[in-house]
Amino acid sequence: MPTDDELADALSAARDGDERGFTVLWRALHPAVLRYLRVLTGEAAEDVASETWLQAARDLDRFTGAPTAFPAWLFSIARHRGIDELRRASRRLEDPAETVDAGAAGPDAAAEVIEDTETAWALSRVAALPVDQAEAVMLRVVAGLDVAATARVLGKGRGAVRVATMRGLRRLATDPQVRDRAAQVLRDQATEGV
Repeated sequence: MPTDDELADALSAARDGDERGFTVLWRALHPAVLRYLRVLTGEAAEDVASETWLQAARDLDRFTGAPTAFPAWLFSIARHRGIDELRRASRRLEDPAETVDAGAAGPDAAAEVIEDTETAWALSRVAALPVDQAEAVMLRVVAGLDVAATARVLGKGRGAVRVATMRGLRRLATDPQVRDRAAQVLRDQATEGV
């Protein structure tokens, strides 16, 4: 992860049209944007993330905040694109005509599948929270936004963000699946240490 100064330099370069600066921003923030959108929009997350980055690239010259405000600005775009997608999806019913073969897996496919499975499981537990709590947890914990930035993204007060985050984390801590998974991890670690 680039430092704050490197991100500030990348933002400045990207605003001047430098593709490398935009690439640094994308590499640093895209994983968190995609995780957030997976909770918000499910399977449409990658498409919505693409729309988010397209809008960010198109509107970057209008961004006037400090470099530290850029992630909140980006997540605001992601949230709006996600809400638009949810509205679109509720108006149409899709019936896929065929299944697309993704092709052969790369050499690290096993490791990627394990990591993707763990990430997908964790995101599914967060997605099971009420929407306000899921968004607050994703933005605060996963994306790393502070309370003020999260409040701006969600259009809520700081107190509401704190409460939603706390309630979401408490609910996750008491989730039977999370508790079972944590107990299994501890058992596995104890077995490995023997």
